[in-house]
Amino acid sequence: MKKSIILLYGIVAYFVFLIAFLYAIGFVGNIIVPKSIDSGAETTMYSSIFINVILLSVFALQHSIMARPKFKEWFNSIFSQAMERSTYILLSSLALILIYWQWKPITTIVWETENTILSSIITGIFFLGWLIVLLSTFMINHLELFGIAQIFDNLKNKQTPNPKFQTNYLYKLVRHPLMLGFLIAFWATPTMTVGHLLFTLITTIYIFVAVRYLEEKDLKKVIGKKYETYQKEVPMIIPFTKNKR
Repeated sequence: MKKSIILLYGIVAYFVFLIAFLYAIGFVGNIIVPKSIDSGAETTMYSSIFINVILLSVFALQHSIMARPKFKEWFNSIFSQAMERSTYILLSSLALILIYWQWKPITTIVWETENTILSSIITGIFFLGWLIVLLSTFMINHLELFGIAQIFDNLKNKQTPNPKFQTNYLYKLVRHPLMLGFLIAFWATPTMTVGHLLFTLITTIYIFVAVRYLEEKDLKKVIGKKYETYQKEVPMIIPFTKNKR
C-alpha cells in the first residue's frame, strides 16, 4: 500500500511539473496562457520589483537548498528515498506556479523589434531554447531526473542506482546545456519589457552562481577527477568560451 501511494505521489509530481514547464513557455513568451510575464494588473514599479524579487528568491532558495546532499540525507532519514526526487520536482513546480500567479508585470519597453522577419527569427530562437532544455533531460536520464525511475524501482523492490556520469551530445558542447537552453529562452524576445528584463537578469545571475558555486562543487565531490577533467575540457554554460571553468 505504501509503495502504491509513493507511486501515485511521484506520478502526480511529474504531471504538475509538466503543467508548470509548458506554462513557463507561454508565461515567458506571452503566448496562449491567461497570465504571462507582461500581463495582469500593474502596481507601482517599486512595489512590483519588490514582489517579483521575493517570488524569484523563494524559487531560488527552494531549488538550491533541496538540491544539496545534506538536505537529501536529512529527507531520506525521515521519508522514503524513492520520494526525494519527486518531492524536489513537486515543490520546484509549485514555486514556479506561485511566480506565474503572483508576478507583477512592469510593461515599460526596454527594446522592441519592429521588423517582422527579425521578430520571427528571435521567436524561433526562443523556442529553440526550450527545445534544448527538453532534449537535455533526455540526453542523460529524463525519467530519473524527474523521479519516475525511482518510484517504479521502489514498486519493484529495487534500489535505483546512482546516476551515471554521462557526456552525451550537447553535454560535449557545454557542461550544463539545460541551463544554456533556459538562458536562450529567457533572453530571446522581440519585445523586452522592464518586468521581463528583471526576470531574466535575476534568473541569469542565479543560474551562474548556483551552477558554479553549488552544483559544480557537489559534482566534483561525487564524481571526482573525472569531473575535474571534464571541467577543463568543456565550458560550463557558454559554448566555445576560453574560460572552461
